[in-house]
Amino acid sequence: MSTQRPNVVVVLLDDVGFGAAGTFGGPVTTPTLDTLGAEGLRYNRFHTTAICSPTRAALLTGRDAHAAGVGTVLNSAFDHPAYRGVLRPEAAPVAGMMREGGYSTACIGKWHLAPAWESSQAGPFDRWPTGQGFDTFYGFLGGETHQFQPTLFEGTAPVERPEGEDYHLTEDLVDRSLSWIQMQRAMTPDKPFFLYLAPGATHAPLHVPEDWSSKYAGAFDAGWDEMRARTHARQLEEGVIPADSRLTPRPAEIPAWDDLEDDERLVAARLMEVYAGFLEHTDVQIGRLVEGLKKSGDFENTLFCYVVGDNGSSAEGGPPGSINYMGALQGMQESLQAQVSGLDRIGGPDSYAQYPAGWAWAMTAPFQWMKQVASHLGGTRNPMVLTWPEGISSSGEQRSQFAHVNDLAPTLLEVAGLEAPSHVAGVAQLPMDGTSLVYSFDDATAPERHETQYFEVNGHRSIYHRGWLASAHHGGVPWTVGLPGEPRDFDEDRWELFDLESDFSQSVDLAAEHPERLAELKALFEREAERVGILPLMDARVSRTRMPNLTEGRTSFTFHPGVVGVPESQAPRMVGRSWHLRASLDVGADGARGVVATMGGRAAGWSLWLDENGCPRLTYRTFEVDALDLGAPALGEGRHEIEVIHRYDGGGRGRGAELSLVCDGAEVAKGRIRATPPAIFSIDETFDIGTTTGSPVGDHPVSWPFEGGSIARVDIELDG
Repeated sequence: MSTQRPNVVVVLLDDVGFGAAGTFGGPVTTPTLDTLGAEGLRYNRFHTTAICSPTRAALLTGRDAHAAGVGTVLNSAFDHPAYRGVLRPEAAPVAGMMREGGYSTACIGKWHLAPAWESSQAGPFDRWPTGQGFDTFYGFLGGETHQFQPTLFEGTAPVERPEGEDYHLTEDLVDRSLSWIQMQRAMTPDKPFFLYLAPGATHAPLHVPEDWSSKYAGAFDAGWDEMRARTHARQLEEGVIPADSRLTPRPAEIPAWDDLEDDERLVAARLMEVYAGFLEHTDVQIGRLVEGLKKSGDFENTLFCYVVGDNGSSAEGGPPGSINYMGALQGMQESLQAQVSGLDRIGGPDSYAQYPAGWAWAMTAPFQWMKQVASHLGGTRNPMVLTWPEGISSSGEQRSQFAHVNDLAPTLLEVAGLEAPSHVAGVAQLPMDGTSLVYSFDDATAPERHETQYFEVNGHRSIYHRGWLASAHHGGVPWTVGLPGEPRDFDEDRWELFDLESDFSQSVDLAAEHPERLAELKALFEREAERVGILPLMDARVSRTRMPNLTEGRTSFTFHPGVVGVPESQAPRMVGRSWHLRASLDVGADGARGVVATMGGRAAGWSLWLDENGCPRLTYRTFEVDALDLGAPALGEGRHEIEVIHRYDGGGRGRGAELSLVCDGAEVAKGRIRATPPAIFSIDETFDIGTTTGSPVGDHPVSWPFEGGSIARVDIELDG
C-alpha cells in the first residue's frame, strides 16, 4: 500500500442492471469498464439498496439507509423518521470527514438527498452537497433531469447549461470533473482529493446523440427473452458468475417478446437501442476522466471506484415503454400509434423516453426482478470495479465476497488513513454499518466480513446472513410509482429461502426444506428492522403523509424576477384546479422577448412567453396526450398586463381545461386542452420567472431570458 494518501474517485451510475454492461456479460459495449476491470478488481457480489436516494445515503454515510433517515426515494418520502428523506445529523457523510482530514472534496452530478422544501433559493442549504462536506457542487438536485437541457446548480445557485447545440449533460459533468482536478493540482498539488461523480445516466429520460444509438440498430430485434439468455451464456463463459448458476424465469407480469405485435416490437427495440447508446456514451465519458487522471499522473495513486448502478435496471417505463414516461407513470400512456409516429424523436430533446419493463428484466440477468424490488437480487445486485495501482497488487481478478454500498465509506476512510469521528458538529455519530473492503483487495479467498445485511423498499424485504438469503416480495409491480398504491397486509407475503453459496442467482427456493433456518432469518430481519426503526413495517407506495411544503394553505402569490429554480412541488399547486395568472410588463422601444413565467418542461408544463417578434405566447403541454399554443399580436412600448385564465373542467384527476390569453383586459386567444396532468408536470423541472432553468415548454431556445423590457410582477390566484 502506498505511503502517500491516495486520491479517491467514486463514480456512481444510475439505473443499470447487473447484466447490462459488456464487462459483466451484457449486450452494451463498456470499454472503460473493461479496461478498469483488467487493471483492477471486479466485484460480482456487490449490493445496493434497490432504489436511488437510499443507495446514495448509504454510500456517503456508511450507514444503513433507514438509519440515515432516507429509507425511500425522496419523491415518495413521508413523515416517518426512517423514510423522511432527510439525512440525520447522527449519520454525517464521509465527505466532511475527508475534508477535515485534509482532502479537497467535490460532488459533481446527481445529489437527490435534499428534501424538496429545502431545494429552492429560500434555503436552507444545510442538506445540499456544500452543506454535507463537499467544497464544490455542480449538478442537479432531483432524481432525474433532461440530459440536453438540464436543471443545474453550481454551489447553491441555479445556473444555465453551457451553450452549444451538441451539449450533453454527462459530457459536461466529466468536463467539470477534469477542470476541478486540474485546479486542485495547480493550486494545492500536495493535497489529495475526493471526487464523487454521479451522472444522471442512465436514468430516464433516455437521451443520447443519434450516432451513439445508431450503433445498435437491429441489435435487439430478437427481443428481451433471447437477449437475457445470450447474456446468461456470456456470463457463464466469461466467468462473471459461477458455472452452475441458473437463469431465473420471466415474471408473469412481463409479456413474452413473441406475444407482442410487430409495431410493439419495433418500438421496444428502438427504445433499447437508445438505452444501449446512452450507457456506452456514459462509459466512454468516464473513460475521459480516467485518461485525464493518467495524463496528469494522478491515476496510479487514486482509488477509483466505479459502481455500475445505484439499483437494478428500471422498469418504470411499464410493459410498453414510453416516448414520454412522465405521463405513463401517471396513467397517461401514449398510444402505440403515437409511439410509432414518434420513433425518430426517441433519444432526442423532444422525447422523455424510457424502455419497456421487459428490457429492464433482461438486463438484470441472471437475477429475478429489478429496481425497487429489494426482496430479489435483480433490484440489489450491481457490478463494481475498483482500481488503485499503487495500493492494490492484484489486477484483472474477480472478488466474490459479499459487499454492500454502505461498505464504501469505511473503505474510503481506511485508505485515507482516517478514523470515523465520534462526534460531528457536536452531534454524537451512529456507528457505521458498512465494513471496509480493503481486506479483499489482495486476497480473493479472504473470508467475507460483511456477514449480515437487511434490505427493504416499498415493503419488499430480505435479509442476508452468512451465505443465506430470506426474501419476501410485497406484491405489485415496479412501474406504477406515480399512481396510488393498494394496501396489502404484510402477513400475506410469502417468504422464500435461498442458499446463495450454491445458488448464485437466487433461483431455488428452499423454504420448505429448511423451515427452521427460514424462521431464524425472519427473526433476524425483525431485529434489524427494529434496530433501524422501521417496525411496524410500512409501504411507501401507500403511505402518503404530507411533507412540509412552502406553499401549504396559500392561494395567492406574488413573484418578481429572480424567482428561479423553484421545485414544482414547492411552487403554486396548479394541477387539478382553476387558476389565474396576471403579469405586469414594461416593454422597451425596440420590443421585448423572453419567458415571463413557466412551470415544467418539455415533457409537460405551461409557459407564458414573448417570441422573437414580441408576441405573447401561451404554451401548455400534457405529455403526449395534448398540447396547446395560443398567440397574440406584438406588444408595443409601455406597460402591459398579460393574463392567463385556466378553467379546470373538474370531476376528477387529469381532466381537461379551457385556457384564455388576455392582453390589457381583452381576450385575444382561447383554446382547450383535453387533459391535464393527474398529479405533476415533472419530477425535475422547475417554476421560474423571467427565464426557464431547465428544458423549455415553449418552442424557443434554452433559458430564453426576458429582454428588451422588464417584468414588474407576476400574480397567481388559485381556484379563482
